[in-house]
Amino acid sequence: MGMARFPQSVQRLRSPIDSDRWTKLRIADFVHGTDGLGNQNFPPPKGKPIELSAADFLIQQASCYPGKVTVVALGPLTNIALAIQSDPHFVKNIQQIVVLGRAFAVNGNVNPAAEANIFGDPDAADVVFTSGADVLAVGINVTHQVFFTDADRDKLAESNGKYAQYLCKILDVYYSYHHDAYSTKGVYLHDPTALLAAVTPSLITYTEGVVRLQTTGITRGLTLFYNKQKRFGEVTEWSDKPSVKVAVTVDAPAVVNLVMERLTNS
Repeated sequence: MGMARFPQSVQRLRSPIDSDRWTKLRIADFVHGTDGLGNQNFPPPKGKPIELSAADFLIQQASCYPGKVTVVALGPLTNIALAIQSDPHFVKNIQQIVVLGRAFAVNGNVNPAAEANIFGDPDAADVVFTSGADVLAVGINVTHQVFFTDADRDKLAESNGKYAQYLCKILDVYYSYHHDAYSTKGVYLHDPTALLAAVTPSLITYTEGVVRLQTTGITRGLTLFYNKQKRFGEVTEWSDKPSVKVAVTVDAPAVVNLVMERLTNS
């Protein structure tokens, strides 16, 4: 499938009078390189963008294949929130939305309160988490359990796998960031863990409850989890909100082994 063109303005999610409050687009070039691929400056892709916006493409695919499409969201949730707001049937048509994002009972990685993907558009995240769709959130509390060491990277470099070699070229910047930011000799496997949670759900365990987002102030991007164990008498913005799944544990060795196997045999 082709790439959808850049998303519509996220201001559709917000009141115009509030637009001055929002921070500028955050580009994590210090994590992934200025080209997003470890400063390797690979040739541009040969494919062309499709005409549909990303949100409309999601709506189209979910409508064409109701109950059969899982979206793995590895960035801010703007496009998915726009799809939810634009099409009242999208929530029922989509099979599952696996979200790489939030920090469940741990500090964030943008600041102590917020994880990067949620921080990128907390208003959109609140729309998605309260939509009633089948949502599974895989947060950094889980992905930080999955660690790819310097020795693992050496194994990739020694292999003949095409994608193993491709990834090794990209990883220098990512490893340097982790060394400086976390003082570790290795990297966290955020995106692969979320993708494998969608493909092989038995790799994780999860709890269920309501998730809401803090959208303003010093804790902008903070995700709050309500486990529904206590009934509150007051009617609040937490009342009658649908539950989502929140990953708690992961079989980290299995994830690392799967990633290693796929890359070295590519």
